[in-house]
Amino acid sequence: MTAATDGRRAKGERRRRAIVDATLRVIARDGVSAISHRNVAREAGVAPASIAYYFAGIDDLLVATLLESVDQLITELDRLREGGPDGAEWPRLVAELLASLVRDHRERTLAEYELYLLAARRPALRPAARRWIEVAAGYVNDGDPPALRALLAAIDGLLMQGLIADEPPTAEDLEPSLRYLMQPGDYLGELS
Repeated sequence: MTAATDGRRAKGERRRRAIVDATLRVIARDGVSAISHRNVAREAGVAPASIAYYFAGIDDLLVATLLESVDQLITELDRLREGGPDGAEWPRLVAELLASLVRDHRERTLAEYELYLLAARRPALRPAARRWIEVAAGYVNDGDPPALRALLAAIDGLLMQGLIADEPPTAEDLEPSLRYLMQPGDYLGELS
């Protein structure tokens, strides 16, 4: 492969990434109903034909956007895990992450949840929406599946409540709930 080919490939990946990022911004600002080739292209600063070049259709674009969001979640979870926290530290670390998602990254989190909910109506998005659950479950070793599902559902609920709150919750607000939910470590399994 030549340097020119590598350069074109890198440029194409940057353009594709810009389109995905623009899609999330449009959803955050105007809702998923505002997604169109023209609106995303305008937001990304590319020609509308670029959307069709990189994505087979709107559902393909939405799936890529949702998967990108999951990849960012994986990065955040990996960052949390790097310090090798023990089980007692996890509720605080998760509370800080959730508080940041609803405070510092509110619009992005709102857009991600809008996509997540859209998966209930659009089957093409369902595997991408379930991916985050699979990823999050992978961070708990030998956990009890019903308890783990309950924990993940509670985290979804805390985030949704945080998004509709007049004042976003702080880590201090969220930690007691998470500590309660994560308390039975031997029932959930060890967090890795």
